[in-house]
Amino acid sequence: MDEFRFQIAEEMEEERIDKCVSLLVDSLSRSFIQKLIKEGNVLVNGSPVKGSYRVKAEDEVAFFLPEAVEPDIRPENIPLDILYEDGDVIVVNKPKGMVVHPAAGHYSGTLVNALLYHCGKELSGINGVMRPGIVHRIDMDTTGSVIACKNDRAHNFIAQQLKEHSITRRYRAICHGVLKEDEGTIDKPVGRHPQDRKKMAVVQGGKRAVTHYRVLQRFDRFTYIECELETGRTHQIRVHLASIGHPLLGDGVYSNQRSPFRLQGQTLHAEILGFIHPTTKEYLEIEAPLPDYFQHLLAIL
Repeated sequence: MDEFRFQIAEEMEEERIDKCVSLLVDSLSRSFIQKLIKEGNVLVNGSPVKGSYRVKAEDEVAFFLPEAVEPDIRPENIPLDILYEDGDVIVVNKPKGMVVHPAAGHYSGTLVNALLYHCGKELSGINGVMRPGIVHRIDMDTTGSVIACKNDRAHNFIAQQLKEHSITRRYRAICHGVLKEDEGTIDKPVGRHPQDRKKMAVVQGGKRAVTHYRVLQRFDRFTYIECELETGRTHQIRVHLASIGHPLLGDGVYSNQRSPFRLQGQTLHAEILGFIHPTTKEYLEIEAPLPDYFQHLLAIL
């Protein structure tokens, strides 16, 4: 069991305890930290606190990180399209309709179920029993590259790159309407929708989110684009493009424009994933080929 103890510096005074811990222990997800706090496992000056507690200079913060336990999630023999694999990481081309990790309503058929079968116990345990190996995720109906880590050292190394926004993440997408500029940048904060907590939105006070886009081809009513993430907020590309009046084709959540095609969710594909390898320290760039449905759609357009 790992023990963490630290004293709050003056420059961190008045930060929320959950944000403070996430800054000090960057290998832990914010949601995992909030869970620890809710369960009374984060102590300030020897007493448990609420997640809303704002730290004071010289506060003594302590918590124990429990050993990773065997997941209750069952390994499932689900075929994986493996783009790259070694002793530290595995990069897979996730198909449409597959959820990355178990959550309410999706406890089987996820990428984690498939990884548990393929990798056995060789998955990092930092993000808890529900997300072994998972460092980042893409939406259920988004296809393409997802990286998972086989040990905690690799997980920490990749997570740090995500935090520093140094990982290359380029997507292919088709949006409604014809974009006039050949390229552009959307820099708008993203947070929970004020009325619908299941959705994200461009909101004042949200986290900074930056998406760079480049036009690949224009059609009569649609535009084929490449998007590169500078930050990685939930639903970022979908929210950003909708915010400028060009929602993704097939996006039933962020678009009110009708699709003339029978699609399963948004036309969004995580094509390129580039990162520094945790052991070799060399830059690797993995490409996931466009799925058949996407290629067929481009041919029709």
